[in-house]
Amino acid sequence: MNGLDQVPATDPTSILRYRDGIFAIDLLTAAVAEFRLFDALREKSGTLAEVCDRFGWDERPADTLLTLCLCNGYLDRDENGAFFPSAMALEHLCQGSPWDLTPYYGSLRDRPVVQDYVRVLKTGRPAHWAGLDEASDDWHGSMLSEDFARTFTAAMDCRGVFLGKKLADTVAGILSGCSQLLDVGGGSGVYACALAANAPHLEAVVFEQAPVDAIAREKIEERGLSARVRVETGDMFSDPWPEGCDLHLFSNVMHDWGRDEILALLRRSRETLAPGGKVLVHEAFLDPDKRGPLPVAEYSCILAHSTQGRCYAWSEMEAFLAEAGFRSLGYRPTGGDRG
Repeated sequence: MNGLDQVPATDPTSILRYRDGIFAIDLLTAAVAEFRLFDALREKSGTLAEVCDRFGWDERPADTLLTLCLCNGYLDRDENGAFFPSAMALEHLCQGSPWDLTPYYGSLRDRPVVQDYVRVLKTGRPAHWAGLDEASDDWHGSMLSEDFARTFTAAMDCRGVFLGKKLADTVAGILSGCSQLLDVGGGSGVYACALAANAPHLEAVVFEQAPVDAIAREKIEERGLSARVRVETGDMFSDPWPEGCDLHLFSNVMHDWGRDEILALLRRSRETLAPGGKVLVHEAFLDPDKRGPLPVAEYSCILAHSTQGRCYAWSEMEAFLAEAGFRSLGYRPTGGDRG
């Protein structure tokens, strides 16, 4: 099954983390060199809302930045939710200290992605993918381009071989009680294929828009699973969903979107899910207090840069599920900082 029913002898999580966290340095640099965040919070602490008001920031990227600093121990948070510099930040990220390292970060302020973050923080609008000024659109728009969609889908597909098997092993008990899977926004179909490869009774539908739908059909055929995994073409926000499935999967979907879009997807799931069905939300989740895990906070930076989303705490996702009418079955870690 091309690795879909096998685990590698070694764990690639550290390799995934380098790619996932690549933009964290640029977001921190924007905070230090462009906004003097730590100096400002030394003068007066503030909640997320107060920090956004003070700097004129959008809440989504600001939440990502403050979470990154909290996970690193550069900021702390009091019982009222106000952020303030840690002892480390007071010595090394504030002006006036003999150990001030802000000029070290100031030397990076002209990096293109740093300047992207200045705009993203102020507007909330995602930047061009990978900070390419010549790109015609953000990530969401770029995925409608055949060339970009093929390159990006291949990138997500290769990691899904490992992550999909880890997911399948973790939810084996759930899979045993389900027969029809709907993989919403399923990309190449690698997660649907992984679940099907590890649950021989399971059939699956990958619901994906063009041009990714054609890529998914190719990959499913390559993996020898066309008899059990098929593709239906559609926009998950506007087109009718395939009905009758008793298991819905959102794998690495929610982190691309904001609260309103997530709730819209979950409500559509609730409307079309077979009676007694279940929903799997497979993501890189933050802890409820957002003090970790650090690799997830770092991964959230690239999402805040290039998509309309970020990484969410599991408690936030539970609240979304409840608002859409679902009862949570709890969080289970899978692999590669996902769960």
